[in-house]
Amino acid sequence: MQQGGGIKMDTSSRLGNAATRVLNRKTLVLAILALGGYGLYRHPPIETVGPQQVGIRSNAWTGSVSEVGEGPCLVIPGIHSLRRFPLVDQVYRPTRSAKADGPAPFQSSEGLSIGVELAIRYAIDARSLPRVAKVLPDDVGRDMVEPLVQGVIYKVFTRYTVREIFSTRRQEIQTLIESELKPMLATDGIVLRNVMMGNVDLPPDYREGMNKVLATELENQQMQYTLQLKEKKVQESRLQAEAEKAQRDTAAEAAADEQIIAAKGQEEAMKHVLPFKRKQIEQRELEAEAQSAALIRNAKGTAEARRIEATGEADSRRKLADADAYRLEALGKVNSEQLARDGALIDKHPLLIQKTLADKLSDKISVIVAPPPAAGGFIGQALIDAAHQAPAASNDSGSAP
Repeated sequence: MQQGGGIKMDTSSRLGNAATRVLNRKTLVLAILALGGYGLYRHPPIETVGPQQVGIRSNAWTGSVSEVGEGPCLVIPGIHSLRRFPLVDQVYRPTRSAKADGPAPFQSSEGLSIGVELAIRYAIDARSLPRVAKVLPDDVGRDMVEPLVQGVIYKVFTRYTVREIFSTRRQEIQTLIESELKPMLATDGIVLRNVMMGNVDLPPDYREGMNKVLATELENQQMQYTLQLKEKKVQESRLQAEAEKAQRDTAAEAAADEQIIAAKGQEEAMKHVLPFKRKQIEQRELEAEAQSAALIRNAKGTAEARRIEATGEADSRRKLADADAYRLEALGKVNSEQLARDGALIDKHPLLIQKTLADKLSDKISVIVAPPPAAGGFIGQALIDAAHQAPAASNDSGSAP
């Protein structure tokens, strides 16, 4: 009995251990899943490459490197690593060397400190980026471009004098810096676009001396230009005089040739002109004879026409005179008959004379006051007599003592 009970206890203990192991495994799996979920939450496997950027994804297990374009990409934590590089051009400016009294000025071949404003424009070469991405630092401009540029430009400026750097050989210095920097940056996958030099800051004492030298040189150059200008004016005057002389000679020769050609042409033309002139003279003589004959014919015609006109005019005047005589005779007869009728009418009606007189005076005299005529006489006789008596009375009063 005890033995059977021990067997049962061993079996139950084994079952308990098995259940415990299963529970532990489930707990471990859940813990792993929880840790994985938390890791995915804190470090999601999707990252984004921004615009004008390129991503370089490295595989830690296989060691492969792949290029990723703009947009989201898969980055598994613990396996992949993603680095982003800009594709746009970048500019490095050594500001510490821009002033002659700055913290790190350049040195010329005379040992003078000068400041130069430089701008180095560069970009990362996307084609060689997968090859050099492992060796490129995070800050390419600070950790790689700046040291290389500083090493080159300090060395280049020590080859030239201040005056050459300031004015005469600026382009040469830019070209030299580009030629030395370009292959050095290209080995690290960086493309140098160009190097631009700006303002050159000189030491105050040197600038003052250079200004004086430049002023003196400017005066010398101005004098040289003045002398050259005067010399050119003298040459121009001499050439102009020679040109005018040659022009006059050419014009004289041309005029002489023109006169000779004109004389020859005139001589040749006279051979044709003289017969033509003779024909013109003959033609004019014939025209004069024809014109004279025409004038004679016209004169005869004019005289005949005038004679005919005179005859017609005489006949017309005669007829007009006859007509006037006939008209006067007819008018005389009519007037005589009218007077006879008027006389008979006045004899029959004497007061018509008074009415006629009143009608004649009506537009000059508004009212006529006169005594009635005696014995049916003329009504105006009293007015006429009164007019004669008034002057006589005035004469009598004037002659009285």
